Amino acid sequence: MALHVPKPPGFAQMLKDGARHYKGLDEAVFRNIRACKELSQTTRTAYGPNGMNKMVINHLEKLFVTNDAATILRELEVQHPAAKMIVMASHMQEQEVGDGTNFVLVFAGALLELAEELLRMGLAVPEVIEGYKKACNKALEILPDCVCATAKNLHDVKEATSLIRTAVMSKQYGNEDFLAKLIAEACVSIFPESGSFNVDNVRVCKILGCGVTASSMLHGMVFKKEAEGDVKSVKDAKIAVFSCPFDCMVTETKGTVLINNAQELKDFSQGEEAMMEAQVKAIKEAGANVVVTGGKVADMALHYANKYDLMVVRLNSKWDLRRLCKTVGAVALPRMTAPTPEEMGHCDSVYLTEVGDTQVVVFKHEKEEGAIATVVIRGSTDNLMDDIERAVDDGVNTFKVLVRDNRLVPGAGATEIELAKRIASYGETCPGLEQYAIKKFAEAFEALPRALAENSGVKASELISKLYAAHHEGKKSTGCDIEAETAAIKDMTEAGIMDPYLVKHWGIKLASDAAITVLRVDQIIMAKPAGGPKPPQGKKDFDEDD
Repeated sequence: MALHVPKPPGFAQMLKDGARHYKGLDEAVFRNIRACKELSQTTRTAYGPNGMNKMVINHLEKLFVTNDAATILRELEVQHPAAKMIVMASHMQEQEVGDGTNFVLVFAGALLELAEELLRMGLAVPEVIEGYKKACNKALEILPDCVCATAKNLHDVKEATSLIRTAVMSKQYGNEDFLAKLIAEACVSIFPESGSFNVDNVRVCKILGCGVTASSMLHGMVFKKEAEGDVKSVKDAKIAVFSCPFDCMVTETKGTVLINNAQELKDFSQGEEAMMEAQVKAIKEAGANVVVTGGKVADMALHYANKYDLMVVRLNSKWDLRRLCKTVGAVALPRMTAPTPEEMGHCDSVYLTEVGDTQVVVFKHEKEEGAIATVVIRGSTDNLMDDIERAVDDGVNTFKVLVRDNRLVPGAGATEIELAKRIASYGETCPGLEQYAIKKFAEAFEALPRALAENSGVKASELISKLYAAHHEGKKSTGCDIEAETAAIKDMTEAGIMDPYLVKHWGIKLASDAAITVLRVDQIIMAKPAGGPKPPQGKKDFDEDD
């Protein structure tokens, strides 16, 4: 008979074997803060234009070389429950405004680090939380005062370029002017007068070779595919889209054909050919001159398509097929039948061209509403092109945010120092113990210009004291000059380095909420992990839209 080992008295008695629990300041709160600090220090070195890149190899052994915090976190698959909360806040920022993910991580990490100091001094957790809440509300109250400019006309490429430039700069320092112009052209070309802007209408096509400066922008959609038949270009295209293979229809039921002699065999194959020709002819007579198919193209069908001057394009991805239908206004037909005029799509021209040594099919579309622009990215390696794609995403999201709210605040740490100064003086007026937390909240803002200075290789303390001195003189838009050799400052409004108001607004809100949520936890109870094989991770169906 096995010896029964009694469990220790207390909380552990109630749980199954293998369960773990931590409680109290030392075990739970400080442990959580430490995990969040580690996470924010990881991405802190990637903050700003001079940020370092991280090399991340994910669970599928795909290599990422980037300084984009959202990508780093997505591929890291963070397991620690408290650190996960900060990761969630960062993802929320990505979904809400599409930029400023690293801001959330660095700021939340700084808030928790300073909260730890307060707790070690003897403040109670509720007092710290209360102070942080008050300070967060005050920061969001002060933020509109920091606005230094507004986007006047987003239909002007030159103005849009200057506004997008800052977002692109943090990802692609050195190429920001060229890329910002490219992104601005793409955004302005699809931005309708009605004022609703859809991020999905700017597509990205990556083609290996040449350099970044060979990238270009096209109206319409670009696919890395070749045209199947002899027809290589069509003007004023009427497009029939089929989600099935471009082949003769096979009956649902299985049937056996008994052939007695050679003549019957000839007639049978001729009947099949005649049927195929009739189908292709019907498509042509319906007015279509381009066929897009989601499956394989049979040789016989291609022969007749060439005979009737039909251009055939094959797209393997359902996602591409769906996007094309949306662009040209077509309906994807599930079987080979002649399309009605309503089911056919239309675009100005479809043609095959060569970019570098890659054949691409371009669906060119100059129409105003629902138009799509494609940024063709060139680069020497796949990793480089992936990073440029992320810069394009950030630029497009910045444009979208400015469509929602056209206010801008000065960048490069200017807004943060102004907020820190104003919140610290607000803390002085507060009675009670929250004032310490409010002052620490103000101090946490210093982490951002400090990170910029450290990543640029200048003395952070010297830079921050210079910034405070300038802000006390009333120069609200003075920020770090990251291009200078030493700790220098300059006016950000003149330099044209500005961030959208909403990026800062949501960043402060989400980082504060995440930090407060982590501080509220005083006990961690972890059940024993279930045994048995783990369910497969990841998407079940890769064709589903995100």
